[in-house]
Amino acid sequence: MRGLMMDGRLTLTAILDRAQKLAARKEIVSRLADRSLHRYTYADFAVRAKRLAAALGSLGVEPGDRVATLMWNGYRHLEAYFGVPAAGAVLHTLNLRLHPDDLAYIMNHAEDRVLIVDENLLPLYEAVRDRVNPDHVVVAREGEEPAPEGMLDYEELLASVEESDFTPPDLDERDAAAMCYTSGTTGRPKGVLYSHRSLALHSLMHLAADTLAVSERDTTLPVVPMFHANAWGLPFSSALAGSKQVMPGPHLDPESLLELFQDEDVTITAGVPTIWLGILQTLDKEPERYDLSKLRAMLVGGSAPPESLIRAFRERHGLTVLQGWGMTETSPLATTASLTSEVLAEDADTIYRYRAKQGYPVPFVEVRLRGEDGLAPWDGETMGEIELRGPWVASSYYESPDSADKFAEDGWLKTGDIATVDERGYIELKDRTKDLIKSGGEWISSVALENALMGHDAVAEAAVIATPDERWGERPLACVVFKEGRSATPEELREHLAKSFASWQLPDSYRVIEEIPKTSVGKFKKTELRERFAGTSPEV
Repeated sequence: MRGLMMDGRLTLTAILDRAQKLAARKEIVSRLADRSLHRYTYADFAVRAKRLAAALGSLGVEPGDRVATLMWNGYRHLEAYFGVPAAGAVLHTLNLRLHPDDLAYIMNHAEDRVLIVDENLLPLYEAVRDRVNPDHVVVAREGEEPAPEGMLDYEELLASVEESDFTPPDLDERDAAAMCYTSGTTGRPKGVLYSHRSLALHSLMHLAADTLAVSERDTTLPVVPMFHANAWGLPFSSALAGSKQVMPGPHLDPESLLELFQDEDVTITAGVPTIWLGILQTLDKEPERYDLSKLRAMLVGGSAPPESLIRAFRERHGLTVLQGWGMTETSPLATTASLTSEVLAEDADTIYRYRAKQGYPVPFVEVRLRGEDGLAPWDGETMGEIELRGPWVASSYYESPDSADKFAEDGWLKTGDIATVDERGYIELKDRTKDLIKSGGEWISSVALENALMGHDAVAEAAVIATPDERWGERPLACVVFKEGRSATPEELREHLAKSFASWQLPDSYRVIEEIPKTSVGKFKKTELRERFAGTSPEV
């Protein structure tokens, strides 16, 4: 017997219609390239998003066609977030930090028919122009110069249609709505294809009290780029809740962000640890300059933040860092480090340790650990690869038949992340499978060493890699960036680590470098460090 319930519209157009009706007067604020602020309401936004959908139809865009964006976080990008799927097409956000070779590959692999590009990113498009072939290039201008010859002007395109020209397509909630490509740290980037249903459910999950608790009363500001796993879903969930949205544009320096946090009464923001390290250093220099009393949650993801960072924000500035974990393949949130009543009953040090973990699974995402001998127990000690399944977890990659090994035989996603899970369900990442260090048959977590090193007063950033060793197979090497005007000897760093690690786990070598190379989404690029320090001698 089946239930007698209606099928609701689990689509982005349903979210768009809701925002237009119920959040009509709420603001969307964007910082433009010239640092001025653009303000309008959800009512304005919804009309323009629907006009964009109609305009794409006039260009010959059909259901399922890919429409790419090469844009900063801003109001026009938000219009594309909803206008492209409202046309039945697929929003394809391009990572503007990728090498032109990767950009060209991704655009061709996705077969993008239209590209919408911010005017100040045209040089990046020019670097790949001869290798790609979209039918139309639409330029979102801010200055007085017309769009280059052969390209369309975004505002003129929207002006060519009316909202009444928009006819909502007959969407199935399982139709594709958006796609992002992985950053390609191992092999070519792979396409993740999100459905309307998966994005709607993921957005609803953001509103849950024990995840992000996004509500109509919030003001959200995604520092994480809108090309990075859909800004972790915040633009979608904010529209669903009717939250005020603030977009930082290309200005991601600490002072610009702190100014927006303060002036726009931001309550929720999100970004990678490197962003928050810069914010913390600025606040430490001028602790009284900014009023951040409205800021209730700073979501951090992309890589694990050290406990010292979480403590510093809380104890020195009264700010709460909320860790989330996931992947492009998980839309992306799979866990959040919300504190259960059981954890809150613990002492302060234990609570901080739990805040530094990756958290427990959000509703409807299932987690298991795969060890060398099968499924691993949730005992907080046994390590295994995290495998996931859920309604917003990828089941395969777009047009990538050679990637079947990324999924278990029964369909669970193999994340490549090595972790433990404790009895309470809290995940603690230990490493990526490719970054674990196996020394003398025992595993050493590079992430744990990195976080401990970044807890040293003199250390700004640290990355730990494996180097070959004739006796032990592999040994850890630590690459350290010191804070301005600070330093420490290898002996002092070893002494600091020895408080938490066995002697055999300590790095044999320390290298002081000016900057740790990072991927296009802010993660440590250890492949470059391994190439640089392969065969290095064991002293500083």
